[in-house]
Amino acid sequence: MLRHFPEPGIAYEHRPRDYFIAGFTFFCVAVCLVVDANATMEKQNALGVCGWVFLIGLLLGESSEVRMQVIIAVAFATVGEHFASPYMGGYTYRFENVPAYVPPGHGMVYLTAVALARSGFFMRYARMIALFVVVVCGLWSIWGISGLAVQGDSVGALLFCVFLGYLFKGRSPLVYLAAFFITTWLELIGTAAGTWTWASIDPVLGLPQGNPPSGVAAWYCLVDAVAMGGAAPVMRGLTNISAWVPIGRSRAAAYQTMDE
Repeated sequence: MLRHFPEPGIAYEHRPRDYFIAGFTFFCVAVCLVVDANATMEKQNALGVCGWVFLIGLLLGESSEVRMQVIIAVAFATVGEHFASPYMGGYTYRFENVPAYVPPGHGMVYLTAVALARSGFFMRYARMIALFVVVVCGLWSIWGISGLAVQGDSVGALLFCVFLGYLFKGRSPLVYLAAFFITTWLELIGTAAGTWTWASIDPVLGLPQGNPPSGVAAWYCLVDAVAMGGAAPVMRGLTNISAWVPIGRSRAAAYQTMDE
């Protein structure tokens, strides 16, 4: 079950960059969501510009593979946001739109999950962190379906089970663990500030869901999985295209010379 977890008891390297990315993103998420709670559309768009500047700056020190993962995560999550929010109504932002800061925000959130997952702290204490996350999220899910919560959360309990599948069956469990922390942080702040609100009844399943659902990290794990799984094939495809284009140009030049 834990075959994809790192070996315990090893003194893994601590890279300041990983902790900086995480700390910076946690801080930016809090500031952005609190400011947007009462912001105009113009300020919301300005937050989006800042988000893109921050994301690009953070990516400057990353490998081409991680950059591609972030690009895929941003694209996939943005499409998902438009489907789940304005179209399906699973949750609703203040202006019933997808704010301009959401796409770069997804990029920063994904990069934070990757940075924490490779950090010395997460690598060394992966099993303890997993136990903590499972207990906390499990209790949260049980509370949501116990009848004690103001808003029932059957969807959250289902998502928690999905999250467990990612955690113990997926090949990148530390990324999913890290995703739990940053996504829980942003969901609790965003819903508390009123930046967005989850529908009391899920429009697809017809089941009650919390605001936010307890296992909401599972949705972000899907984004992470698509990003990690899709980066390598896309990069291979781009490499093949770049190798083919010069050949095509050379042939075209040769044909042109023959015609002359």
